[in-house]
Amino acid sequence: MNEIESYIASQLEERRQVLEPVHAAISRALPEYTPAMSYGMPTYKSGKNVIHFAAQKKHLGIYPGPETIEHFAQELALYKTSKGAVQIPVDQPIPLDLIAAMAVWSYRRVRGLPEE
Repeated sequence: MNEIESYIASQLEERRQVLEPVHAAISRALPEYTPAMSYGMPTYKSGKNVIHFAAQKKHLGIYPGPETIEHFAQELALYKTSKGAVQIPVDQPIPLDLIAAMAVWSYRRVRGLPEE
């Protein structure tokens, strides 16, 4: 069990039901990553931090960084955002495809790869 899986396993069942699909979506989307904990959150690294997520009481926090938030601003218009974070209410469907797309875009940015 890696650090991300340990974090998820330590959560209450209702939070695990949100976190497990997010972890699976990001893991499938990224070609390579190192699982880690950073700032107390599950973190996907590829040399540098690519994306983080965390369970909050009433929302799922996704932390892909400010460039990714700006790039996906239109798709994120339904959610509360800040400079580098997205809050997705846990009582709404979790947009796994959007989270995966943000992870890929962040990965490509961190690795210095061109946009597709």
